[in-house]
Amino acid sequence: MGRLPAPDFLVVGAPKAGTTALHAALSRHPQVFTTSPKEPKYFLCDDAPPPAYGGPGDRHSQQEWVWRRRDYDRLFEGAREDQLRGESTPFYLWSRSAHRRIAEQLPDVRLIAVVRDPIDRAASNWMHLWSDGLEPIGDLERALAAEPGRVDAGWAPFWRYAGLGRYGEQLEHLLRYVDRERVLVMRYRDLVDEPRAALDRACAFLGLETGLIGAVPRDNSRAYVEPGWRPRVLGPVVRAGARLGQFAPPEAWRRLSAPLVARLSDGADGHRPRLDPEVRERLLPLFADDVDRLSALTGEDFGDWLSRESRGSFLERQRQRRLSEPA
Repeated sequence: MGRLPAPDFLVVGAPKAGTTALHAALSRHPQVFTTSPKEPKYFLCDDAPPPAYGGPGDRHSQQEWVWRRRDYDRLFEGAREDQLRGESTPFYLWSRSAHRRIAEQLPDVRLIAVVRDPIDRAASNWMHLWSDGLEPIGDLERALAAEPGRVDAGWAPFWRYAGLGRYGEQLEHLLRYVDRERVLVMRYRDLVDEPRAALDRACAFLGLETGLIGAVPRDNSRAYVEPGWRPRVLGPVVRAGARLGQFAPPEAWRRLSAPLVARLSDGADGHRPRLDPEVRERLLPLFADDVDRLSALTGEDFGDWLSRESRGSFLERQRQRRLSEPA
């Protein structure tokens, strides 16, 4: 009798912290089967449709959530008997209710949480939505100030630029439900700076043969859109289209919106500006206590996240690493 169709591992967090890159790297391992879509979001639901989130584009994107158990199970049917099965929904680390559902339904599952400097993560999250034309506020600090109101208005989790980066709180709650030995906390910087060692660590944790994958694909970052006439004129059009997109199949709106989003970033060179040290310094109090909590929980020092200096984008750091490697 074959195995029940269910995941053996989950990449649970965090958004904009390298989960897409880790998922893509693990999918290249011959002993691994990963789902399509990458982020089914099943454990954010409870065999019921997702909440009716109200942020720009939220109801359109919710059409892609896999909330029926039978549909979720089908995602794993293509796996061979000798393969580990996994999916990657980075919001699972943030979702307290997902912790309970995962523990109840997958008592032996292994979890990988990828964490990144929470200020850099928030900036990447904001820049992603801004460059897609969905974020109407062209300044990270003002967008962070709007977060409590957006939460009260029922915007989806991806708009929680600060909330998604409080990993200490999230991990502390997760460990009430899942044994510590089944949770691996990985650092974004290790995936970028030491990809082979980081991937071997992930494989060893999952019980996979090490040394078979050594490269991490670049992340799914957007080209930065400078403030100006493009986001001022085209942004409202994108947001209006996203509202209408809830009435069309997801692939239809994605196809129709692609030229508009491309026009937003027309001429962009892929450069993603670093945050000014003064901005980082003002934002540090949002996360300092949680960074200490994460260090205490893991026994690892995350104090470098309390620096005034940003560490740059995935692509920028990859380029720096390649330049430093011997010819």
